[in-house]
Amino acid sequence: MEEIKRSGATKVLQEQKKKGMAGEEVLLLTYPLLENTQIVKHCFTTRVGGVSQGMFSTMNLSFTRGDERASVETNFRRLAEAMGVDYEKFVFTDQTHSTKVRKVTEQDAGCGLTKERGYHEVDGLITNVPGLVLSTFYADCVPLYFVDPLQRAIGLSHSGWRGTVGRMGEVTLRRMEKEYGSKPETIICAIGPSICQECYEVSEDVAEEFRREFLGHETAILKPGCGKGKYQLDLWKANEILLLEAGIKKEHLAVTDICTSCNPQLLFSHRASQGRRGNLGAFLCLKEENQDEI
Repeated sequence: MEEIKRSGATKVLQEQKKKGMAGEEVLLLTYPLLENTQIVKHCFTTRVGGVSQGMFSTMNLSFTRGDERASVETNFRRLAEAMGVDYEKFVFTDQTHSTKVRKVTEQDAGCGLTKERGYHEVDGLITNVPGLVLSTFYADCVPLYFVDPLQRAIGLSHSGWRGTVGRMGEVTLRRMEKEYGSKPETIICAIGPSICQECYEVSEDVAEEFRREFLGHETAILKPGCGKGKYQLDLWKANEILLLEAGIKKEHLAVTDICTSCNPQLLFSHRASQGRRGNLGAFLCLKEENQDEI
C-alpha cells in the first residue's frame, strides 16, 4: 500500500485496517479525538477495499458517476461490516453545495441506499438516534464532524467553498443547539480530509467572496496563485476559523493533515483526476448504549 502523504509532523488522522464481510481488508481513516468520546463510530473512507473497477477502483461510494450499482452496494456492505454498523441504517445527504441541515430520525434509516430519499438539497445531517449512520460524500470538499458527548447528539456536514462561505459549520452547530440543546463549548469537532491550500487554486470572484466573509483573516486563508487573478485558498483554515468563532474550543477541534489531491492513489480527488473518479465518504454513528467496540 502506498504511504499517505501528510501535511505537518503530527499524525492527526490514524489509519485503520478493518475486515469487510468476506475478510477483505478495508482501509479507513479515523480521528483519535472523536474515538476518545467513546460514544461514536466514525470514519473517512479511502479507495482501498472495494470491488469497483477502472477509474472507480476500488471503494467507490457513488451511485451517480457511472459505476455498476451492484459494485457500489457491495462496497457499502463491506464498509458496514468494517465499521460494525447496520447496512440498512445509512442515511445519505442530497448534496447541492447548500447550507441546509436535516434532522434525521428512525424513519430516515436507509435513505439513499435501500430506499429513496424524501428530501432534497441537504448537505448536512444531525441526529440523536443511536445506530443511524450519517453519510456525506467527497472528492475534495470538506467534511465536518460534530459530536456532543453531553447531549449524545451528532452532526455531519459537507462544506465545499460555497458551504464554507455560507458558514456551514456554524449553521450545523446552531441547528444542534436548537434541536438538542447542544453547546458549542462542549462539542468535539473534526475537519476531514479534503483539498489543501497548495492544491486548490480559485479565481478572483471566489477569492473576493472569502475576503468579504472572513474579514481580517484574508492573509490566513488566501495567497497569490500562479496566474493573474488566481489565488490559493485554504479551506482547512477557513473552516477552523469559523468553528472557533462559533464557540468550539481549540482543544476540541482536530484539523485534517491529509489532502485528497496529494494522495490520488489512495483518495479520490476531482481536481487531481480532472473529474474521472468515484466518491469517498465520511460517516458518523452514535453507538448503542453499552455497545462494545467492534
